[in-house]
Amino acid sequence: MKRILLSLLVVCCLASFSITAQELKSPDGQLTMNFSIGANGTPVYELSYKGKIVIKPSKLGLELKSEAPSREFWDFSPEQPADSDNIRTSLYGGFAVIDAQTTSVDEIWQPVWGEPKDIRNQYNELAVALNQKQTNRTMIVRFRLFNDGLGFRYEFPQQKELVYFVIKEERTQFTMAGDHTAHWVPGDYDTQEYDYTKSKLSEIRGLMQKAITPNASQTPFSPTGVQTALMMKSNDGLYINLHEAALINYSCMHLELDDKTFTFESHLTPDARGDKGYMQAPCNTPWHTVIVSDKAGDILASNITLNLNEPSKIEDVSWIKPVKYIGIWWEMITGMSSWQYTDELPSVQLGITDYNQVKPNGTHAANTAHVKNTLTLQQSMVLMLY
Repeated sequence: MKRILLSLLVVCCLASFSITAQELKSPDGQLTMNFSIGANGTPVYELSYKGKIVIKPSKLGLELKSEAPSREFWDFSPEQPADSDNIRTSLYGGFAVIDAQTTSVDEIWQPVWGEPKDIRNQYNELAVALNQKQTNRTMIVRFRLFNDGLGFRYEFPQQKELVYFVIKEERTQFTMAGDHTAHWVPGDYDTQEYDYTKSKLSEIRGLMQKAITPNASQTPFSPTGVQTALMMKSNDGLYINLHEAALINYSCMHLELDDKTFTFESHLTPDARGDKGYMQAPCNTPWHTVIVSDKAGDILASNITLNLNEPSKIEDVSWIKPVKYIGIWWEMITGMSSWQYTDELPSVQLGITDYNQVKPNGTHAANTAHVKNTLTLQQSMVLMLY
């Protein structure tokens, strides 16, 4: 009888472990992602590449602003206070796995424009359904593991317990395996126009003030906050890129570094209220991406972002013809050329001022002749290719 009870206990433990801990491999077997439920019911993932650690065990989840915003709040009624007295609810603890589904996809699709004519979309997928017992709320974490990296997002299916909700902050973590070398720009809500700084992760805090160069509009948010896409290289030769894809109706993700543990946590851009997202289930967040390789060129050549973006909604794309755009804006903001077309008038009005009646100053850069001359002489400028 004892043997039977022991056998049943072992079977139950194995069954519980199999649905709680999940392993996902890339199609070529080089990348391995492990998912589990950690302490206090917190979702945890980790990632390795060819046996090397890319992401150490890192927590997943979101923090909600209020228990259940009213429909009036959703319509931004001026009578509704910006912050209610309801108990704030977490979506980063108290979870149990209730289902886990895997699938594989291998297809070829053609982009409207780009370098390759055909793009291969090949990945193995794991969708883990989680239930928060205390609130009876359900959240799905969907992972897609490609040969060149990982994409994952949060999904909120139709349910009575979670309909309208406001995101106070994401608690998505990316814990690095060491003090990597990073190419970074300061985390800022208003601008990306900083020079890149190359340093160790541990040096970001000390270099932040130097990296925040004067700009007409800037709002840096943290002494260790950086922007995505973030490019890093580990001491053991791995190139790692953190970014996102399919950013639709959601706040842009920055990264805030805990420089003691080398853990990045997502930091979403707030609106005027300080809120990070207004959600109505069923819905989902953008994809968070971790691109990794032991070759730097593979990061640039990765199609993870394109594969995770939503397909084009335009059925007939035959009229779209890619062209080159020559940007001279940078030449004007650096003072090499002037913004104004003429010096005769103190101000001009678009659609009203007759430029044929004024004398050009000869220093305004936005004209056909100057652009042609610039191309011929190969002067320094920014070229944006579309």
